[in-house]
Amino acid sequence: MNRAVIGAALGLLLATAPVAQAESHGIRQFDSNDAFARVDQRLRTAIEERGLTLMSVIDHAANARRVDLSLPPTRTFVFGNPAVGTPMMQCQGSMALDLPQKMVVRETDEGVRLEWNSPHYLAERHGLEECELPLEKVAGLLEGLASAAAGR
Repeated sequence: MNRAVIGAALGLLLATAPVAQAESHGIRQFDSNDAFARVDQRLRTAIEERGLTLMSVIDHAANARRVDLSLPPTRTFVFGNPAVGTPMMQCQGSMALDLPQKMVVRETDEGVRLEWNSPHYLAERHGLEECELPLEKVAGLLEGLASAAAGR
């Protein structure tokens, strides 16, 4: 087989391996080719338009600069809806470790990436099998937020 073909195949495999690993660990993600500031603003707007409460935005790059370290632009958005999160915590108190919801927006070599935890993964992690929870609805909401922020 041609070395160029092998090299291209290996490059593709290495590029997709982190995505596959993230998926297996319950991390969902979308990439955007838009500027970080634009993705940030669209996520804020999407959260507000869906009636969610934006509780905090943690600017990890700014925090790194305060201790003379560096990170590319990276922010964690903390948001939620107590009407949905509270029943999850009533089912299993350890859900408070992962709620409210979080979505990370960070600059990568490939563009701006949005990442969040799959609610199905969290339900498995915290043993919520016995509870009637709107996991599909939450999954759809999170994907919709990320899609809107990514400009899809």
